[in-house]
Amino acid sequence: MTIEEAGEIAPSLAVTHIDTAASARELITQMMLEPSGQVGPSVYETARVVTVAPWLTGHDRRLRYLLDTQRSDGGWGQPEGYALVPTLSATEAIVQTLRSIDADPPHGVGENDLTGAARRGLQALFDWLQTGALSLPDTPAIDVLVPALVSSINELLRPDSDTPIRGLTAWWSGRRLGLPPGMNGKRLAAARQLTAEGKMPAKLVHFLEVLAYGEQGAPGVRPAPPGAVGASPAATAAWLGPAASGSTGPAREFLDDVIALQGGPVPCPFPIRAFERSWVLSTLARADVPFAVPSALLDDLAATVEPIGVAAGAGLPADADTSSVTLYALAKLGRPIAPDSLFAFETPAGFCTWPGEDGFSVTTNAHVLDAFGQFVITTADASPRYREVLDKLSATLSGEQRADGSWHDRWHASPYYATACCAVALDESGRGPAAREAVARAVDWVLRTQRTDGSWGRWSGTTEETAYAMQVLLATGNPARRAVNEAVRQGYAFLSEALGAQPDPPLWYGKELYLPKAIVRAAAVAALHLTQAGPDSAATGDIAARR
Repeated sequence: MTIEEAGEIAPSLAVTHIDTAASARELITQMMLEPSGQVGPSVYETARVVTVAPWLTGHDRRLRYLLDTQRSDGGWGQPEGYALVPTLSATEAIVQTLRSIDADPPHGVGENDLTGAARRGLQALFDWLQTGALSLPDTPAIDVLVPALVSSINELLRPDSDTPIRGLTAWWSGRRLGLPPGMNGKRLAAARQLTAEGKMPAKLVHFLEVLAYGEQGAPGVRPAPPGAVGASPAATAAWLGPAASGSTGPAREFLDDVIALQGGPVPCPFPIRAFERSWVLSTLARADVPFAVPSALLDDLAATVEPIGVAAGAGLPADADTSSVTLYALAKLGRPIAPDSLFAFETPAGFCTWPGEDGFSVTTNAHVLDAFGQFVITTADASPRYREVLDKLSATLSGEQRADGSWHDRWHASPYYATACCAVALDESGRGPAAREAVARAVDWVLRTQRTDGSWGRWSGTTEETAYAMQVLLATGNPARRAVNEAVRQGYAFLSEALGAQPDPPLWYGKELYLPKAIVRAAAVAALHLTQAGPDSAATGDIAARR
């Protein structure tokens, strides 16, 4: 069945033609202009900078951002348990600000506004934590961040403190925030001890803002070019310390540059140079979007590949996820590098994101399958060790699929991302009937979960999740089906209208959910191109002409 024939079923759908080649060129140009990456502002990170660096330029704009992004229920951030960390961080920062106000509040920020926001935030936190109503996600270091922020808020509200904070006297009754069920402060205490002893694992430097203040509190920690500590503005500010208002050097220059770029609020993680470039290029290349990669960009990406792997950003440890996507992108673009560095991450179950990972990531393993599979395809290298990886991961990923046909992961809030990663990897490089069956089940799940407006999404229809769903339908080798054609047609209509007009929510796992803007846009461009380049592509132009 063609899309023209499907149009007879829903002729009212309007489709806008998108020049995906031009969109790809814009993405690549922007990556070159902003080499540190394009990341949306973070409530958590901005609030930590408010607390640890009130001396930093843009303090009033950061407070304004926190006030403007508070939800009507008093919380911050995305739905469900994803709200806890940003709400703790924002509330603590605002209460801390109220504590430090001697006369007038920061320019442009009223004390009454701060007090009202603090009250609403505290009420939301007490309601959530007393009732245990929130189911917490497996976001990085949540068992370090939550105890640290709860402890700080409780200290600020201590009933025996010298002077109650104006406007918050109702909270001076001895009430204390508790921790979520099953969580304690042991891991926080252990991490702080390692930090003080100069034995901090590289992956914990990203969270320095809750582990130590000032260089003397974090021996052995140093900024990485371009001056970032742990790919985190808040960690960098904490490393500089509370008395660094007149400081100079790479770390201060990095923070000043971030503030100038973002206008006050700060992103996290940042910078994400290798992460952004590898994901954008691999996504566009996989979909065969026509684009030319500047040799300087390819050279830069290839230079990130080291024997220990590739780090997502400056100051972060190498990880199997970024390493795999980088290797896949390079192979697709004619620069194959043997994926042997990935063996350092191999475990009996598959591959870990980094050694000592608490959990298992299906998307990391899907990307490892991509890297080995594409290298074998590109180079015709039939090494027995590589074949063993393909067999192993085909079985592992098929076994991790949920009964409904989807996959869920610990690096992204949406099952559509995880399902796209796993289904497409299994389709391209998977081996055996179980892999083929898993892909077919994923297609069925995507078809069942499309929304009436043509979109897909966990909480609401989004351009990002719609793009992933369409990739499952278009980038796998399933035979054409009437239902697939109609779903794609409706998805294309939604995506072509929503792209650039509908804001994308943050869905990627970090200290809180965050938005890597270029990566998300690349996913949408790829989905649009796959639709336009398919066997029924002429229909999209016909429909657009009739608008």
